[in-house]
Amino acid sequence: MAVPEIKDVERGEIVSRVEGLGNPLLKKVADQDDVEESEINESYFMVLFSTFVAVCGSFEFGSCVGYSAPTQSSIRQDLNLSLAEAMRTSACFCITGWLAVFFSKSALLLDVGRFFTGYGIGVFSYVVPVYIAEISPKNLRGALTTLNQLMIVIGSSVSFLIGSLISWKILALTGLAPCIVLLFGLCFIPESPRWLAKAGREKEFRVALQKLRGRDTDITNEAEEIQASIQALEILPKARIQDLVSKKYSRSVIIGVSLMVFQQFVGINGIGFYASETFVKAGLSSGKLGTIAIACVQVPITVLGTVLIDKCGRRPLIMISSGGIFLGCILTGTSFFLKGQSLLLEWVPFLAVGGVLIYIAAFSIGMGPVPWVIMSEIFPINVKGIAGSLVVLVNWSGAWAVSYTFNFLMSWSSPGTFYMYSAFAAMTIIFVAKMVPETKGKTLEEIQASIRRET
Repeated sequence: MAVPEIKDVERGEIVSRVEGLGNPLLKKVADQDDVEESEINESYFMVLFSTFVAVCGSFEFGSCVGYSAPTQSSIRQDLNLSLAEAMRTSACFCITGWLAVFFSKSALLLDVGRFFTGYGIGVFSYVVPVYIAEISPKNLRGALTTLNQLMIVIGSSVSFLIGSLISWKILALTGLAPCIVLLFGLCFIPESPRWLAKAGREKEFRVALQKLRGRDTDITNEAEEIQASIQALEILPKARIQDLVSKKYSRSVIIGVSLMVFQQFVGINGIGFYASETFVKAGLSSGKLGTIAIACVQVPITVLGTVLIDKCGRRPLIMISSGGIFLGCILTGTSFFLKGQSLLLEWVPFLAVGGVLIYIAAFSIGMGPVPWVIMSEIFPINVKGIAGSLVVLVNWSGAWAVSYTFNFLMSWSSPGTFYMYSAFAAMTIIFVAKMVPETKGKTLEEIQASIRRET
């Protein structure tokens, strides 16, 4: 007699428990194959749809980040802004902000618009990867969470390309589309099951988990594992900010904060926001060609990273990425050094463009997405809000510091600026090798238990 099959979607497989299978039953089993395949596809549909809705926020993120590169010169010229005022507008995004940008007639309204969009992007940068990590089965979690960075890259690339063709005010209106899709899509996707379980909403927790895994999937084991983890955490006192420095959470906090520091201080926001001016300073007649090249490089490389993250693992990907960033910074810094010494001037533009493109490609495959993936995995749910807020604060403080100081550093020493960023890339490799655990193929509960054992 056949025992029913149990689908373990969290583990990415179907466990067949059929005993005493005789020849008369072979045809029946074969006839069930098509049904089983359709059930598996159905079980992934809601996860994929929910991820798509969530990453509309990531696309909006990228639209805002990419807005500055092709438009900064026109904005400063049209609104008569100083260098410092223009850098303050580099915050980020949301519907109110984009409309304010579109209708701006002075520096004040432009700053207000970018402030609102900046608040929106700050929320997206934390909520999107955490939501995706909490709804995804572990065999898909890395790839789906990396879609966050992919959509950021696509959003910024679209801004790079369109911004080279239309005015900066019309470009602001393109940021409305992902916001509208996001608001509409939120009406149809479930809440995070882990959050519902933590909130004590048992019935809604099971409904959401069943919806995400497919109506015919046995969610018993996964639901029990999630609830056991949350019950173990509930006996602990309510998390406070000072708890983050305790021994229990210190390793996770050090990993999360340090990865965000390294992600920013390799210089991505300075190089990304001011790409066109960097290319012009290196000797190109126009920076637009360079920004278009960046757009063409970012997307396919990020897609490759999305494929590799659950095959190669987080640690190898981020270390290879850091090595590429190091090389790109050295090449770009050397191009400016040669230009300053009036040596090999015909090679300077090629070294600068090549170095920046290597840098962007390397960042897109690892240092861009992986810190956010790891951040979404390492914190227990009882401190995830506080710890995640700290990590995002560190990330955006670093982003502001790098984008604000980039032009001043370039005025001080262009080669020195890129050599400094290369030093941070080298430190990233050492840190990841010594401190960061591999999280590939583990449930969130297994990852956090592993970190606690190593503390």
